This record gives sequence, structure tokens and C-alpha cells, in this order.
Amino acid sequence: MAAVKILIADDEPAVLEIMAHKIASAGYGVISARDGQEAWEKIQSQNPDVVVLDLMMPHMDGFAVLSQLRTNPPSKKWIPVVIISAMDEIQNMQKSFDLQADHYLIKPCRIEDVLKAIKLMISLIPLRNTN
Repeated sequence: MAAVKILIADDEPAVLEIMAHKIASAGYGVISARDGQEAWEKIQSQNPDVVVLDLMMPHMDGFAVLSQLRTNPPSKKWIPVVIISAMDEIQNMQKSFDLQADHYLIKPCRIEDVLKAIKLMISLIPLRNTN
């Protein structure tokens, strides 16, 4: 069975590297993106199982990526999205959920919390794709 693929999009190289290493160490396949445009292109071409998405990124912010994913999905399956952002204002959280984000973590957050969120999202995939 192929590894579950997690796309991580963050414009901070250190954050991206640490998350990619920890998520890969947990047994997941990792796809990295350094900005929103790259994230959207990789979502379309590599069809990840879960997306971990920063909101503040160049070229295309996380809100735009999430909006594109929900309005123009690359496949018929639901791809869960975990937002990880330093934007802790309630209106940013609300906007994320209005755009159908599945989970929201505030930076800085523990990698254990990221891994728990990913595991939860994976467990919900069969429930979302029953149509």
C-alpha cells in the first residue's frame, strides 16, 4: 500500500524542513511547497491525501489555495486541509472555516499537534468520500 501523501506548504524554510522531516519520520510521504502557487500546482499534479497549509505565503496566500481547492478540486475526492498559521485573529480562523478548512492550528505549535491533526484528517477521509 502506498504511503499517505501529505503536502506541506510554508514559506519559512526552517519550518518547512522540520515539519517535512518529522512527518516523513512518522511514515507519511511528504510533498513540500515553498509558496501558495507551488502548493496549488503540486495539489493538482500529485493529488495529496492531506494538505498542511500556511496562510501567509507569497505568490498565492493560503486562503487562495484553499478556495481554489474547494472550488476546483483536482479529483472527486475530498482533500482535508489543516491550516497552520501565526494569524491568530478570530476573523482569520472564521474565514478559513468559511472556505472549508478542516482544522486550524496557531503557530508556534508542537509537531505532535500537527501529527495528531494529520492522523485525525486521515481518519475522516472515508467519511467525507462516501458520496
